[in-house]
Amino acid sequence: MSSLLSKSALPEEDQLFRLLRQLDLAPEASQRATAEALGISLGRLNSYLRAATEAGFVTKTTRPGPDRRQRFTYALTMRGAGEKLRLADRFLARKFAEYDALHAELTGTASGLVPIKYRSNLMENNLAPIPELYVSYESAQKLKIEAGELTSHDLTPRQICDLELLMNGGFNPLKGFLSEEDYNGVVENMRLASGALWPMPITLDVTEKFADTVEVGQDIALRDQEGVILATMTVTDKWEPNKAREAEKVFGADDSAHPAVNYLHNHAGKIYLGGPVTGIQQPVHYDFRARRDTPNELRAYFRKLGWRKVVAFQTRNPLHRAHQELTFRAAKEAQANLLIHPVVGLTKPGDVDHFTRVRCYEAVLDKYPASTTTMSLLNLAMRMAGPREAVWHGLIRANHGCTHFIVGRDHAGPGKNSAGEDFYGPYDAQELYRENQSEIGCEMVDFKHMVWVQERAQYEAIDEIEDKDKITILNISGTELRRRLAEGLEIPEWFSFPEVVKELRRTKPPRSKQGFTVFFTGFSGSGKSTIANALMVKLMEMGGRPVTLLDGDIVRKNLSSELGFSKEHRDLNIRRIGYVASEITKNGGIAICAPIAPYATTRRAVREDIEAFGAFIEVHVATSIEECERRDRKGLYKLAREGKIKEFTGISDPYDVPENAELVVETENVDVDNCAHQVILKLESMGLIAG
Repeated sequence: MSSLLSKSALPEEDQLFRLLRQLDLAPEASQRATAEALGISLGRLNSYLRAATEAGFVTKTTRPGPDRRQRFTYALTMRGAGEKLRLADRFLARKFAEYDALHAELTGTASGLVPIKYRSNLMENNLAPIPELYVSYESAQKLKIEAGELTSHDLTPRQICDLELLMNGGFNPLKGFLSEEDYNGVVENMRLASGALWPMPITLDVTEKFADTVEVGQDIALRDQEGVILATMTVTDKWEPNKAREAEKVFGADDSAHPAVNYLHNHAGKIYLGGPVTGIQQPVHYDFRARRDTPNELRAYFRKLGWRKVVAFQTRNPLHRAHQELTFRAAKEAQANLLIHPVVGLTKPGDVDHFTRVRCYEAVLDKYPASTTTMSLLNLAMRMAGPREAVWHGLIRANHGCTHFIVGRDHAGPGKNSAGEDFYGPYDAQELYRENQSEIGCEMVDFKHMVWVQERAQYEAIDEIEDKDKITILNISGTELRRRLAEGLEIPEWFSFPEVVKELRRTKPPRSKQGFTVFFTGFSGSGKSTIANALMVKLMEMGGRPVTLLDGDIVRKNLSSELGFSKEHRDLNIRRIGYVASEITKNGGIAICAPIAPYATTRRAVREDIEAFGAFIEVHVATSIEECERRDRKGLYKLAREGKIKEFTGISDPYDVPENAELVVETENVDVDNCAHQVILKLESMGLIAG
């Protein structure tokens, strides 16, 4: 029962739900008509309306009646709309329980529609509609106007993905971003405060500056990156999380080599906000709109076709022949229809972009029987959390109406940790999923590692082959595939479909025709700019691709003239250089960057931006600080030593020495031409320029 209503005036939950629902459906109806619809007296209705207005669920406005007497109109506020959604869930749960009791009394068996222990078990009925967080169209139009006056938070791409799945029921039973109590339960033991299974923190991270403008109990508007209001949120919690603890428990280690841990520490806001969400409109997608389905749209599709069992295949990679064989076998094993359900939100940095991947999926979709297979796109922001991610993916697919889910070897693994070892064991995800399968409501189908048996000209599961010593087993790893694409080498038809290879070659031409970025870093006076200029001239002499030099001083003059030299401004300057370099790389050019770039975190962020489009070659110009001071023509080091220049790299501000640079160049007693030639040789060895 809501604490916002005084107990003396409080209607029962069912009556409060019916009142809010009736006001939402017919805000212009007379009080007499509303009372009749609810089956209560006018006096009782007035007391309910007063209490609801005082609680902030309803606003009252006056309007002239036909007889010139004053009339009142009651409309739901954003808080009222959110309360209606929460009460609807409780109302349905009680009605399900009443039905189940009646069913048991009449038949002696349970109906199967009632959650036995946890809310997620309601998903056992995979064809029934599930709750969404959207208000009606009429209410949404009013809420848009009200929300325009609220404090606004501009969502990040990851938060937009999360919000969409919150609003459309993909994250059911969540009703918004996690409260502090729910967050702690999820981090520590994969449980919400209610006891329901939920493995992944879904949090609204914000900056300290924004958090200072928000109070608990306040409503805020959530906007996309174009400023469109997607939802409102009632802030019930505001706290500073222990991110190191979150990294250890959720991702298995507080290691920034993990992309989600890196995001947690270096990109996410310091403060978390929690509270229920009221959906106004879904995010707009201009690409592949016919392929995007909400959970309820997929459930309706399955109902229409009579699909009682559906096995989902999660992928963030193009489909090759081994994947096809795997999905065929999974559908046969589960005696189920197949949903190809690729992620098109945020995946691992460096993955093939989703535009290319979807074109690849569509190119081979006719290889599947149309009557038993469909494809839908999932706008999910992956965390690459391995075992926990597998459980999370299963819950999401259960919400989308699936009864079975394929869990792969090292499912959603991010690769190697800082020690060069895999973050998770190959079957950790399958083990955790198996432990929680009954609550997930979506049965696991084990991933079989498929290999090509040359003598039998077919794919077989490696663990089912008994005559390994007598046959030729062929397989191409992801690394090998990327090498063959980069070097324009043959990709055999036994491995992939010609249509898929054609799409991949369109996006990933041979490396010698791709754009790339050479990123010099080192102390002031180390020789970065001089070597970069020499490299630029050598590459222009070769021809074939446009070359752009983004020298530190040139960028400061033309791109970042308003910035100072604080850590924040230096970071912003490097991110601007990285953005320009990524655009040059994306469009097939060569970018040469020569800033100091003292911070490893910022260099990593630039690397991730650029590697989405082409190669990133970090060159550490490893000139000692003593030699740089000796060369100091501008007298900057002297001024820094005297304290006249604050936050000077190497003197009063740190320099993070690159640990894994593609090339380290020593400049002392080495001429510039030789240094530039070392870079040329490195580019040749990487296949980026012709030998």
